[in-house]
Amino acid sequence: MNGPLLHVVGTILTILVVASLVGFVLQRRTTDEKAMATVRNLNARTRSWWVMVVVLGGAIWAGATTTILLFALLSFTALREFWTLTPARRGDQLALFLSFFLVLPIHYCLLLDRWYGLMAIFIPVYAFLILPALSTLAGDAKDFLARSAKVQWGLMLCVYAVSHAPALLLLDTGMPSALLLVYLVVVVQLSDVFQYVWGKLIGKRRFAPGISPSKTLEGLIGGGLTAILVGVLLRGLTPFSVVEAAAMSAVIVTAGFFGGFVLSAIKRDLGAKDWGYVIEGHGGVLDRIDSLIFAAPLFFHFTRYFWNA
Repeated sequence: MNGPLLHVVGTILTILVVASLVGFVLQRRTTDEKAMATVRNLNARTRSWWVMVVVLGGAIWAGATTTILLFALLSFTALREFWTLTPARRGDQLALFLSFFLVLPIHYCLLLDRWYGLMAIFIPVYAFLILPALSTLAGDAKDFLARSAKVQWGLMLCVYAVSHAPALLLLDTGMPSALLLVYLVVVVQLSDVFQYVWGKLIGKRRFAPGISPSKTLEGLIGGGLTAILVGVLLRGLTPFSVVEAAAMSAVIVTAGFFGGFVLSAIKRDLGAKDWGYVIEGHGGVLDRIDSLIFAAPLFFHFTRYFWNA
């Protein structure tokens, strides 16, 4: 690990230790039932962050293969959450089965094999054409367009888009490729955290409450600018200059916001609060990686186009 990465790891661990200690003290001293519920939620989120940081950090430390396999597991879980909430019919069973046990494994095997050319088109071209064609064999035409769109959206969001995060390990920018992944994850996740914090501190004007009732304009602006500043400070993990780091962080923050916003719109349409309950205090895997889904492909392609050797 180089100097900047050690600083990032040290800062993250320090924040988690402080949060754990604060949560422990508050749990001992708080007596009000409403406040206790808030403290329990805080401690649950802190424990989940410990698990997520250790798992992702351990995978990155173990190497590219382990990291790619971890994201394959995340894609599988996210896809299951997506299709658990969306309605399906008997005619969808073949497409869903093939998506889980054929399309997803082949896509990540292409990534493991570093076959970028085929990986880039396998789902948006081949799966896009083949899966609806096979679905017609069931002879069920009711809501066929909506059902096919659900299959395509699930694959594009949960598999294709997510896989662009570990795909950063394929790039040759003159820096250790794992640092780019760390940079992306830190900026996009801190953007979510800072938007929440700024929204609680100074948020007054609701931003599209019909989609995301908790988001405020002040939170979005304050959190976004803070995350961009963090991205500039962490440019030692990247081949970016100060201006380039600010621009790339802005891309991550903007795409991450719309990722969360789009997934929230889908949840509201389905009448659900969370995608699942896998992560204590955070809901499902999709609730945790919704920002990454939109940010990862843009960050990958911009970096590949401008900085890949």
